[in-house]
Amino acid sequence: MTRLLVVDDSALMRRLLTDIFGSETDFHVEAARDGNEAIAKLHTYKPDVITLDVHMPGMDGIACLDRIMVERPTPVVMISALTEEGAEETLEALSLGAVDFAPKPAGALSLEIEKIADEIVAKVRQASKVQLSKASRLSERLQLRTHQRPSRQPKNVVTRPLKSLSQLTGQGLVLVGTSTGGPPALDKLLVPLPKNFAWPILIAQHMPSTFTGPLAQRLDRICELHVQEVTKSQRLEPGCAYVGRGDADLIVTRRPAGLFAMAVPVDTELRWHPSVDRLVSSALDHELAQQIVGVLMTGMGTDGADTMTRLHALGGLTIAEDEASAVVWGMPGALVQSGGASLVVPTSEIAGHLLHLVGTR
Repeated sequence: MTRLLVVDDSALMRRLLTDIFGSETDFHVEAARDGNEAIAKLHTYKPDVITLDVHMPGMDGIACLDRIMVERPTPVVMISALTEEGAEETLEALSLGAVDFAPKPAGALSLEIEKIADEIVAKVRQASKVQLSKASRLSERLQLRTHQRPSRQPKNVVTRPLKSLSQLTGQGLVLVGTSTGGPPALDKLLVPLPKNFAWPILIAQHMPSTFTGPLAQRLDRICELHVQEVTKSQRLEPGCAYVGRGDADLIVTRRPAGLFAMAVPVDTELRWHPSVDRLVSSALDHELAQQIVGVLMTGMGTDGADTMTRLHALGGLTIAEDEASAVVWGMPGALVQSGGASLVVPTSEIAGHLLHLVGTR
């Protein structure tokens, strides 16, 4: 039985979430009405997973999360409004160690929550399985308080040491796919890269449209690379990273002036958006596989695994985040299990491999 602590200052929201999870056979639920009560129950109830409202009087959700990660690290799913302000706060929460976020219903709670109940349950159930001691993207103080397991290489996977990989020449593309746990992983991937990194980087991060803009802005502030959300047709340039818009798919196209990134309406036959599979497929339509490096990191599901396996088979290089460093090893795990990963490495090592492979201008 999974012990869930619901933290929300709204009595109605507490009751609705308690009812939703109480109807599931694998959850035992308790509730807290503010951050102080949540911290007390953190030590008495000892939950396996927590849902945490961002906005609460007194100790808000961010401050409460900070205390949780110091005092008793526990998987947390933030309940956040799908607004630009909510996006900034949610990204901060993810950087502090929250595993995921779920939308807070707008309008009549009792009516709207039914539409997203399945999504919330799925996210919380997945979060409850996360081993925080294995997640490499928590704050430094949390890393000191936990004992991370060493990176494990899955069976039947041959990975090559860095020195055996030849540097790639000419122009090319780095394609990145990620989902749950992705924003902090993107920090670790992009921050070490210099402003004169030789190839453009395209990022398909599963996220609502109100979040991808703030994500790109945050990455642009902390990186030497120029990071921008793709909202219109944009020529791909070295030293730049391009984040796909949340309500669209990100594709690559070629024009006389060179390669461009475009935001296009979602392919409704695909489950996740921006779609990693669609991004990789479009790149293969316009660039040689040998000039593409695919990177698949933490996330639920299998998006990107099939097309990156195809990229690998055609002679492209693919890097999968290893199981020990991934918050959720769904997407990179599927790539590894299909035999499509050239390298399987911790998140903290991916930037070094990219620098070796691609270099600078």
